[in-house]
Amino acid sequence: MTREEKAKIIAELSDKFKASGNFYFTSAAGMTVAQVNKLRRKCFESGIEYRVIKNTLIKKALETVDADFSSLNDEVLTGFSGVMFTGQDSANAPAKLIKKFVKEDKVDKLKLKGASIEYDLFIGEQHLNTLAELKSKNELIGEIVGLLQSPAKNVISSLQSGGQTLSGLLKTLSER
Repeated sequence: MTREEKAKIIAELSDKFKASGNFYFTSAAGMTVAQVNKLRRKCFESGIEYRVIKNTLIKKALETVDADFSSLNDEVLTGFSGVMFTGQDSANAPAKLIKKFVKEDKVDKLKLKGASIEYDLFIGEQHLNTLAELKSKNELIGEIVGLLQSPAKNVISSLQSGGQTLSGLLKTLSER
């Protein structure tokens, strides 16, 4: 690979890391070619970009980002590294895909090495369940709106039921 090709890859990676704070580092060492191709296919179907990139190129691209990724260098960026890029609205999609792929295809070689969710780092396989259960930004906004509407709905329903009770009581008294 020439210097120009490396520079082009670093610039492209740098743009992706800056554009999306959501990316996952995986290790697929020991997987067969068929298993890796199946993983790539599932990533494509889920709208996740999966690329295998040299660790040195990843490190150089991360240096251009305005976040602190120093803890990734020693713990995560060693050996076979695949990077999964996802959009802002589906930060948990790669974690769900990894869990599903390992469970359904019985591929225990696929490991989560680390992840960045809005530039917050999660390092290690133990965070996979946490990452898979994360809610999207739209889901969180929906929950907050629902929680804010709940007290108002309770007051309105209480007033409406109280009015019906009061009118029923008055009607009964007037009939007597």
